[in-house]
Amino acid sequence: MRISGIGVGRGVAVGAVLRMAEPIAAPLDLPRVEDASAEASRARTALAATATELAARAALTDGDARDVLEAQSLFAQDPTLIDDVAARIEAGRCAERAVYDAFAACRASLEALGGHLAERAADLDDVARRTVARLTGAEMPVVPASDEPFVLVAHDLAPADTAALDLDKVLAIVTVAGSPTSHTAILARQRRLPAIVGAAGCRDLADGDLVVVDAPAGLVVSEPSRAELDGALARCGTVDATEATAAETPAAPRAGALADGTPVPLLANLADPAEAAGAVALGAEGVGLLRTEFLYLDHRSAPSVAVQTAHYTEAFRPFAGRRVEVRVLDTGADKQLAFLSHRHEENPALGRRGLRALREHEGVLRDQLAALVAARDAAGVELAVMAPMVADADETEYFVRVARAAGVVQVGITVEVPSSAVLADQLAPLVDFVSLGTNDLTQYTLAADRMLGTVAAYQDPWHPAVLRLARLVGEATGAAGIPLGVCGEAAGDPLLAVVLVGLGATELSMTPALLAEVRAELARHTLPEARELARAALGARSAAEARAVVEQSVAARR
Repeated sequence: MRISGIGVGRGVAVGAVLRMAEPIAAPLDLPRVEDASAEASRARTALAATATELAARAALTDGDARDVLEAQSLFAQDPTLIDDVAARIEAGRCAERAVYDAFAACRASLEALGGHLAERAADLDDVARRTVARLTGAEMPVVPASDEPFVLVAHDLAPADTAALDLDKVLAIVTVAGSPTSHTAILARQRRLPAIVGAAGCRDLADGDLVVVDAPAGLVVSEPSRAELDGALARCGTVDATEATAAETPAAPRAGALADGTPVPLLANLADPAEAAGAVALGAEGVGLLRTEFLYLDHRSAPSVAVQTAHYTEAFRPFAGRRVEVRVLDTGADKQLAFLSHRHEENPALGRRGLRALREHEGVLRDQLAALVAARDAAGVELAVMAPMVADADETEYFVRVARAAGVVQVGITVEVPSSAVLADQLAPLVDFVSLGTNDLTQYTLAADRMLGTVAAYQDPWHPAVLRLARLVGEATGAAGIPLGVCGEAAGDPLLAVVLVGLGATELSMTPALLAEVRAELARHTLPEARELARAALGARSAAEARAVVEQSVAARR
């Protein structure tokens, strides 16, 4: 049996399956609670215990794993969520159901925002489940114990579970749900653990089944033939010493470049000023995407220019003298952002998000641009500002006009909507740079919600349709003589990064922990070789085939 999913990492593993128990079910909607005060106290106590547990787990790890677990602990202590739980209890809900519903509502809000914040939505589920389990006395599913190494199969894995995996025992992860941009997938990649996410067919796997997990191919093979088994065993642990050393080096001594010296600056994706210093330590040459939504969530009015300036200056200072690319506020139709008059929309991913919302509230946009320019002057960075979710030339010209009036010198757009990729030859001459947002571009091109596990198999930026759109953008920016960056998670996939450079990308931005491995892979290929690999991928019929043909071409050359 061959089960397809989305591969995370580049490893191959062979082992017997051990399954993790299914997630706990949603709590029953019990009869109306009479003693609301006692019930609210129960909920607060359970949330506090969950926060303490997650904080303790965070203290046992480091890097991105610690950041994710600490963020989960803060979710359990969030005053807005706690107040929402209390209000639901006051309305007659039991503590279990109130917690479940409050976290579900918060999850929907984050998903509506899209981008990095939407990727945190799944983390909320784990906090809610742990709290509900405490309230009901149910056992949380745990990673099974084993004396022998095994392949872990689960519906999904919480970041807390992924961070605590025993790498001497867990050979690989296979999950029914999940996406390649989830925190769990990112942590698996950083721990160099082969993983397949969005593999719905793995529901049929049973404890003890022998499987091959081929992350580069996005494939799980159950009951492999002798030839398949021998081939997989030959590939297990074949990451070469150069790559391993580079991936473990905390700060690379050289700038990103191809083997022939073609420069490819490697930049960091950041979502919070606190991440900036760590990114520099990991070798980031600048910032390719600073998300600014952290400043706006849960505010009834937009932060003042002074408050924004202080936060942006903090984020900029570690990059003094370097380039910092900032994306202006990118929100969906989320009710928490009252100052953008967000209303309920049936499909917020296709609604008033990104530049569409800002254009209706130009004062918010102008204040943000003023704060960014002030922070630029205070920190001494090369500031570049881009607009999210741009669809056409009219929107591009609007943003360029407003940004230049505010004093921004480098003005760009993100290409996340297929229309902007198709019209790239019209848009590129209007701006100073373009950034390719592969996460959203993939979901819109394949009509597959990036947060919906049932269509996770479509969330693969290796898909030839996505690559062909990237080629259009690369050709247009090349003709216009402007930089093309990639700021989606695709830039952190080492071989896909090479392909993207072959399609015209001139800089790559990613989670900082992935910088060293991408730097090492780029150094193995010349620009003509990158273009050759890109041509091979473009001719494929599926994401799996594109990945496989590039893998084979690289293997044949080595």
